[in-house]
Amino acid sequence: MLIFLSRLKTSQYRAVSSSLFGSSHYLFSENILTWAEHFLCSRFLFSTTLSFSDSDEDFNRETIRKIVNEERWDDLRLVQLFDSVLAPVWVSRLLVELKQDPILALKLFKWAESRNGFQHTTENYCVIAHILFCSRMYADTHNVLRRLVTLHKSSIDTKPFPSLTILDVLWLTRNVCIPGYGVFDELFSVLVELGMLEEARESFLQMKTFKVIPRARSCNVLLHKFSKVADGVLVKKFFSDMCGAGIVPSIFTFNIMISFYCKEGDLKAARSMFMRMKDMGVSPDVVTYNSLIDGHGKLGELSEAVCMYEEMKEAECLPDIITYNILINCFCKYGKMPLAFQFLREMKERCIKPNDVTYSTFVDAFCKEGMLQQAIKFFVDMRRVGLTPNEFTYTSLIDANFKMGNIDDALKFLKEMLEAGLKLNIVTYTALLNGLCEEGKIKEAEEVFNAMLKDGVVPNEKMYTAFIHGYLKAKRTDDAMRILEKMKENNVKPDLLLYGTIIWGLCNMGRFEDVNALLNEMKEHNIEVSEIIYTTLIDSYFKAGKDTEARKLLNEMQERGMAPTVVTYCSLINGLCRLGYVEEAIDYFNRMKKAYLQPNVVVYTSLIHGLCKNERIEDARKLFLEMPEKGLLPDKIAYTSLIDGTMKQGNIQEALDLVRVMTETGVEFDLHAYTCLISGLSRGGQLQQARDLLYEMIEKGVQPDEIVYGCLIRKYHELGNREEADVLLIEMMERGNAPIKRELLDKIYEPEVA
Repeated sequence: MLIFLSRLKTSQYRAVSSSLFGSSHYLFSENILTWAEHFLCSRFLFSTTLSFSDSDEDFNRETIRKIVNEERWDDLRLVQLFDSVLAPVWVSRLLVELKQDPILALKLFKWAESRNGFQHTTENYCVIAHILFCSRMYADTHNVLRRLVTLHKSSIDTKPFPSLTILDVLWLTRNVCIPGYGVFDELFSVLVELGMLEEARESFLQMKTFKVIPRARSCNVLLHKFSKVADGVLVKKFFSDMCGAGIVPSIFTFNIMISFYCKEGDLKAARSMFMRMKDMGVSPDVVTYNSLIDGHGKLGELSEAVCMYEEMKEAECLPDIITYNILINCFCKYGKMPLAFQFLREMKERCIKPNDVTYSTFVDAFCKEGMLQQAIKFFVDMRRVGLTPNEFTYTSLIDANFKMGNIDDALKFLKEMLEAGLKLNIVTYTALLNGLCEEGKIKEAEEVFNAMLKDGVVPNEKMYTAFIHGYLKAKRTDDAMRILEKMKENNVKPDLLLYGTIIWGLCNMGRFEDVNALLNEMKEHNIEVSEIIYTTLIDSYFKAGKDTEARKLLNEMQERGMAPTVVTYCSLINGLCRLGYVEEAIDYFNRMKKAYLQPNVVVYTSLIHGLCKNERIEDARKLFLEMPEKGLLPDKIAYTSLIDGTMKQGNIQEALDLVRVMTETGVEFDLHAYTCLISGLSRGGQLQQARDLLYEMIEKGVQPDEIVYGCLIRKYHELGNREEADVLLIEMMERGNAPIKRELLDKIYEPEVA
């Protein structure tokens, strides 16, 4: 074997050849040297009594100690050892010889590591780790093992070595010193520290076979890290592994599991774990109760949260600031502000001072309720008691001011936030972009977006949605579609809400081909079209006069088991009435009532308007009178439609009675309402009353247009009163109105031209 090894002297040496945990097939040519090295280690180092005196009587333990202590690294005897292909084997022997002097052993180890062309083997690392740990040099042990694991982790070009792992080698070298199994716990801790969680679990299971179990504290650290991983399977498995290995769960173990179950929303499992810990005689602490209170609170189970809080006090476990912040947050979140204030008073009675989280929670709650003045009061009080508002406090105020249209105030808070040295987080940027886009300040939003990218913040779906919605509102559809493509390039997948927003914008622009392309894209991504999107499409197709497509979509919607909503019926009835299909609209109105859906003002108004257009005034009047019986107040359009229809039938007095009722109920007249009245009165020959209404509308700030003036001018001309007609024409011109259409002038003055 030694002859064979000498032939390999010039071959390249690989330092770390074994896989970290587990084994697989390997190539003989690439791993033969490592295999031979481990073979010799196991045969000569730990199975024989070979010593340095056997090969060189002058090179004994004292000589080695002296050479290392005096740092005579150029000593010929030492140099010859390192020139040998067996150098790693001799390093392990040298370290063992120096085990009584761990500082010198570590000194030799570090020197060897720095030697050109030499790399330590897994065995060298394990030997020095044992020596250091036995000498209670725990920090150095940790560093050595961390270095070893890191080397294994980074050696991507190293092929796995069968059955020989770090743990295996550490186990094989355990007799270097008096067996101390704490070194295995140290290796386990290193794996956890480096985030190699699955490897740590595998090492735990392997240690279990060696009957060497890591400490409960180290296991709890791994359990805690597993609880933070998205997949909850591993935390449950490792808890089972721990119990199966005979580790008795401590308060920390139970707290990790209860917290995990609460965050997962599995309160049944959390309560089961809670009962288990009490059955085992482990007393819950403030962390336990806080997790359970928070778990119930986040699910809206507020009474259960309060019961747990009361149990906590009965168990003489004192609530802390976190307990009260959790309770306040839960009650604020579900709109129970008075009860949140009750907990605030209670915490003050217990001499627990509210912190920045407490104040920020109330500021955010007031902002969400639209109570901006109260939010600002808490914000001021917060600073008055010496607390510094954080980025979440400012974000709540910025968002609330934008939503209330207070752009200047929102920007003032933004400026103050930046002056306080606080960085904008993703929530702040989202609120800022959403607010600017809602206000139509797209250019400013683009500037903020570019600054955000420079700040290293990765855009999220809400940001893209805000931009797309802003562009669509500004009729910049192509820009919206460009943002959609950019979003896809950045692997941010549009959700149902975003698709709905884009479809709404495209429908408003009449771009139905693009709409169909998006619907196909949704189908490819298995995103189901919702009732809202169907309703948007039906409404848009009716408005575009495409009633066939609208009916087809309604059938498709119903075939997929979706029942039309109130809004869907509104779109249907309004669309059918617009296109003159009044009977069909009435049919859907009756279906709606049979489905126990209450028709709203829009439905009634659409039908009244449609019936009046089709000269079915009596049917329109019945629906109009039915509205108050259903608790609905007729709106401006309903009144105007019925007034116009009644006027066209020649029932001027009845129409004027409707005007009186409309005025008494506080419904204001708009241009269309005045036009209907003046037109009807003019047709009925009541020009003075029509003229009075003309000046009334001017007084109320409603600008008459060419149609209003045209009604009066035409009637005066018909009656032969050209003088009044000309006065009105001049008045119209002086008020800056565009002249009435040429065909109207031709019609008015036709006899004179002839």
